[in-house]
Amino acid sequence: MPVIECELRSFLSEERFDVLRERLTLEGECLGTDEQVTYYFEGPRDLRIQKNGSYAKVWLKKGEMHDDAREEIEIRTAKENFEALYELFLTLGYAVSIEWYRTRHTFKWHGIDVMLDHTRGYGHIIELEKCCDPERKTETLEELHRLLGELGVMQTPVEEFRKRFDDYRQHWRTRIAEDAKEKDLA
Repeated sequence: MPVIECELRSFLSEERFDVLRERLTLEGECLGTDEQVTYYFEGPRDLRIQKNGSYAKVWLKKGEMHDDAREEIEIRTAKENFEALYELFLTLGYAVSIEWYRTRHTFKWHGIDVMLDHTRGYGHIIELEKCCDPERKTETLEELHRLLGELGVMQTPVEEFRKRFDDYRQHWRTRIAEDAKEKDLA
């Protein structure tokens, strides 16, 4: 049976990000902080590879980018296999369209996963996520909407995410360099 990943997300200011991280640390269970590198591949599907502190993975998300519910296929492997995955997809003819570097703080809160992400050159984001069977998709999304409201966060419209993602896709190399320069000056 397919797994449906339901997720709601919103852009946050850095200040709101810090406030929510403090709140979730107090009210939820902190599952850790992770540095992640993700490569998105060009092609007809949303195909990616990622390396984080624990493992590497290849995964495919069906449906449209930024939809709030999509079927997901994920295969995990040892993080040492990331370079081999990268070489495999390049050899198969896939080109990297985006490199994504983020720090992710993960919490379990009211039975859902809450991630606070800072993606270099892209911004601060909160993501509420819960996987379910296809029959429970509507109910799960209603729960996520309620909990996002409980955190006092308005969901960023999908059109805004698509616009900012497309902009990032065109300018990610420059944005990552600018972000690194700002860190050096801090």
